[in-house]
Amino acid sequence: MNVKNFFSKEDKERIIRAIQEAEKETSGEIRLHIESQCKGDALERAVKVFWKLKMHKTQLRNGTLIYLAVKHRKFAIFGDEGIHKKVPENFWDDVKEEMREEFVKGRFTEGIVKGIGRIGQKLKELFPYQSDDVNELPDDISIGD
Repeated sequence: MNVKNFFSKEDKERIIRAIQEAEKETSGEIRLHIESQCKGDALERAVKVFWKLKMHKTQLRNGTLIYLAVKHRKFAIFGDEGIHKKVPENFWDDVKEEMREEFVKGRFTEGIVKGIGRIGQKLKELFPYQSDDVNELPDDISIGD
Protein backbone atom coordinates (compact mmCIF):
# COMPACT_ATOMS: atom_id res chain seq x y z
CA MET A 1 0.00 0.00 0.00
CA ASN A 2 1.40 3.35 -1.04
CA VAL A 3 0.75 5.63 1.91
CA LYS A 4 1.08 8.72 -0.31
CA ASN A 5 -2.04 7.63 -2.20
CA PHE A 6 -4.08 6.48 0.79
CA PHE A 7 -6.14 9.67 0.63
CA SER A 8 -7.31 11.07 -2.68
CA LYS A 9 -6.32 14.61 -3.64
CA GLU A 10 -9.84 15.74 -2.69
CA ASP A 11 -9.64 13.94 0.66
CA LYS A 12 -6.28 15.56 1.43
CA GLU A 13 -7.71 18.98 0.59
CA ARG A 14 -10.71 18.30 2.82
CA ILE A 15 -8.48 17.29 5.73
CA ILE A 16 -6.24 20.35 5.33
CA ARG A 17 -9.34 22.60 5.17
CA ALA A 18 -10.60 20.98 8.39
CA ILE A 19 -7.28 21.71 10.09
CA GLN A 20 -7.30 25.31 8.88
CA GLU A 21 -10.92 25.77 9.95
CA ALA A 22 -10.24 24.30 13.39
CA GLU A 23 -7.17 26.49 13.89
CA LYS A 24 -8.98 29.71 12.92
CA GLU A 25 -10.45 30.08 16.38
CA THR A 26 -7.57 28.88 18.55
CA SER A 27 -3.88 29.34 19.15
CA GLY A 28 -3.64 25.53 19.19
CA GLU A 29 -2.11 23.50 16.39
CA ILE A 30 -3.29 20.23 14.82
CA ARG A 31 -1.35 17.96 12.48
CA LEU A 32 -2.03 14.64 10.81
CA HIS A 33 0.82 12.21 10.21
CA ILE A 34 0.27 9.05 8.19
CA GLU A 35 2.63 6.21 7.49
CA SER A 36 2.35 2.66 6.32
CA GLN A 37 3.43 0.62 9.32
CA CYS A 38 3.65 0.79 13.09
CA LYS A 39 5.20 -2.36 14.49
CA GLY A 40 4.90 -1.31 18.13
CA ASP A 41 2.49 0.76 20.16
CA ALA A 42 0.76 3.49 18.15
CA LEU A 43 0.85 6.05 20.96
CA GLU A 44 4.59 5.52 21.50
CA ARG A 45 5.14 6.01 17.78
CA ALA A 46 2.92 9.12 17.80
CA VAL A 47 5.06 10.64 20.56
CA LYS A 48 8.24 10.02 18.53
CA VAL A 49 6.68 11.56 15.42
CA PHE A 50 5.41 14.50 17.49
CA TRP A 51 8.97 15.31 18.57
CA LYS A 52 10.41 14.63 15.11
CA LEU A 53 7.93 17.16 13.65
CA LYS A 54 9.00 19.63 16.37
CA MET A 55 5.40 20.03 17.49
CA HIS A 56 6.60 20.67 21.05
CA LYS A 57 7.95 24.05 19.93
CA THR A 58 4.60 25.85 20.08
CA GLN A 59 4.56 28.75 22.50
CA LEU A 60 1.75 27.38 24.66
CA ARG A 61 2.63 23.70 24.13
CA ASN A 62 -0.83 23.16 22.69
CA GLY A 63 -0.14 21.09 19.59
CA THR A 64 -2.02 17.87 18.87
CA LEU A 65 -0.94 15.09 16.53
CA ILE A 66 -3.29 12.57 14.95
CA TYR A 67 -1.18 9.57 13.96
CA LEU A 68 -2.37 6.93 11.49
CA ALA A 69 -0.52 3.76 10.38
CA VAL A 70 -2.63 2.60 7.44
CA LYS A 71 -1.23 -0.87 6.70
CA HIS A 72 -1.27 -1.93 10.34
CA ARG A 73 -4.60 -0.19 10.99
CA LYS A 74 -3.41 1.62 14.10
CA PHE A 75 -3.91 5.19 15.19
CA ALA A 76 -3.31 7.43 18.16
CA ILE A 77 -3.79 11.01 19.27
CA PHE A 78 -1.12 12.83 21.23
CA GLY A 79 -1.59 16.26 22.76
CA ASP A 80 1.33 18.30 24.07
CA GLU A 81 1.55 19.06 27.78
CA GLY A 82 -0.22 22.42 27.54
CA ILE A 83 -3.43 20.89 26.24
CA HIS A 84 -3.06 17.49 27.90
CA LYS A 85 -3.09 19.12 31.36
CA LYS A 86 -6.38 20.88 30.60
CA VAL A 87 -8.55 18.34 28.81
CA PRO A 88 -10.89 16.02 30.74
CA GLU A 89 -9.41 12.63 31.59
CA ASN A 90 -11.24 10.67 28.87
CA PHE A 91 -11.09 13.33 26.15
CA TRP A 92 -8.53 11.61 23.89
CA ASP A 93 -10.27 8.24 24.22
CA ASP A 94 -13.64 9.81 23.37
CA VAL A 95 -12.21 11.44 20.23
CA LYS A 96 -10.52 8.19 19.22
CA GLU A 97 -13.79 6.29 19.64
CA GLU A 98 -15.66 8.72 17.38
CA MET A 99 -12.93 8.33 14.79
CA ARG A 100 -12.88 4.55 15.14
CA GLU A 101 -16.63 4.40 14.43
CA GLU A 102 -15.94 5.95 11.01
CA PHE A 103 -12.77 3.94 10.38
CA VAL A 104 -14.52 0.57 10.81
CA LYS A 105 -16.91 1.66 8.03
CA GLY A 106 -13.91 2.44 5.82
CA ARG A 107 -14.60 6.17 6.11
CA PHE A 108 -11.11 7.32 7.00
CA THR A 109 -11.40 10.89 5.77
CA GLU A 110 -14.67 11.35 7.65
CA GLY A 111 -13.08 9.95 10.82
CA ILE A 112 -10.06 12.22 10.55
CA VAL A 113 -12.23 15.28 9.86
CA LYS A 114 -14.47 14.45 12.85
CA GLY A 115 -11.44 14.06 15.11
CA ILE A 116 -9.98 17.36 13.91
CA GLY A 117 -13.32 19.04 14.57
CA ARG A 118 -13.58 17.70 18.12
CA ILE A 119 -9.99 18.63 18.92
CA GLY A 120 -10.47 22.07 17.36
CA GLN A 121 -13.54 22.74 19.51
CA LYS A 122 -11.64 21.82 22.67
CA LEU A 123 -8.64 23.93 21.64
CA LYS A 124 -10.99 26.86 20.95
CA GLU A 125 -12.42 26.49 24.45
CA LEU A 126 -9.06 26.12 26.21
CA PHE A 127 -6.83 28.26 23.98
CA PRO A 128 -9.03 30.86 22.26
CA TYR A 129 -7.64 32.75 19.28
CA GLN A 130 -5.77 35.94 20.15
CA SER A 131 -5.25 38.78 17.68
CA ASP A 132 -1.49 38.20 17.68
CA ASP A 133 -1.67 34.44 17.07
CA VAL A 134 0.42 33.02 14.27
CA ASN A 135 0.23 29.62 12.61
CA GLU A 136 3.20 27.96 14.28
CA LEU A 137 3.09 24.63 12.42
CA PRO A 138 2.30 23.63 8.83
CA ASP A 139 -1.28 22.54 8.10
CA ASP A 140 -0.27 19.98 5.49
CA ILE A 141 -0.41 16.22 6.03
CA SER A 142 2.89 14.76 7.17
CA ILE A 143 3.70 11.52 5.38
CA GLY A 144 6.19 8.96 6.66
CA ASP A 145 7.61 5.74 5.24
